Amino acid sequence: MLTIRNLSKTYNNGVKALDAINLDIPVGMFGLLGPNGAGKSSLMRTIATLQSADHGEIVFNGIKVAEQPDQIRATLGYLPQDFNVYPRISARDLLDHVAILKGIINSKQRKQLVDTLLEQTNLHQVSKKAVSSFSGGMRQRFGIAQALIGNPELIIVDEPTAGLDPEERNRFHNLLADIGQSKVVILSTHIVEDVADLCPRMAVLAQGRIQLEGEPAALMHELHGQVWRTVVDKQQAPALMQQHTVISSHLQAGRSVLHVLSEQQPADDFVAVTPDLEDVYFATLHKVRNGSTACLA
Repeated sequence: MLTIRNLSKTYNNGVKALDAINLDIPVGMFGLLGPNGAGKSSLMRTIATLQSADHGEIVFNGIKVAEQPDQIRATLGYLPQDFNVYPRISARDLLDHVAILKGIINSKQRKQLVDTLLEQTNLHQVSKKAVSSFSGGMRQRFGIAQALIGNPELIIVDEPTAGLDPEERNRFHNLLADIGQSKVVILSTHIVEDVADLCPRMAVLAQGRIQLEGEPAALMHELHGQVWRTVVDKQQAPALMQQHTVISSHLQAGRSVLHVLSEQQPADDFVAVTPDLEDVYFATLHKVRNGSTACLA
């Protein structure tokens, strides 16, 4: 269990990145969903001991992160948003190097570990190629491989599927789902589908605060009967946005598809829709931007 209590962080430029964060994250996949600039990476970096908080506490399985950073690092695997590698070094050699840095000195044990990780991440056939030559999806799978060295109990992945094509995204989802069966895995992302596909629990982070937390199915159920859909000509959309609480809008075959939040049918040409996680997310962000507070589940 990862426990976060009253965690706050303000940078030297005055930006308050984290504002009294409270979370309990059990074993399994946990989705941290939020727009760019919400504070997700700041929270991930703080958990990973790459920066200190101004206030609050993080505890993982009895280890206090601020007081025992070396102990948390020994049980942590981290794939940051910007994952850089040494140029011209093969995947096998680089994993071997990272394993040495993590204290795995026995060469036979290290070779077995590297072979296992390359197989697990489906990179064995390209293990002799330089990681710098990998596609985006291959680099992310390599990033998970290095994060798994040392058999960590806490794994953090920050925006892991941004820019991946659908096939690579599915491969990465399958890999994360397998890992998340026995470990605490925090998936930090702005991509709603990643959380919907993988995470039995989630939270929405916006403006440095936890705005919503719970099980995706329960959060979607709370919006039942409150989301309405209409399709209008593109030119009509601005007027409807002034009249109704539009939480999302997208073009389909040249027309605007609007999702509106309302306890009653807004008009005859609106039809009720079963809320999905995207509706939950956009409704939460709309409340935040308009000064309302979303309910915690």
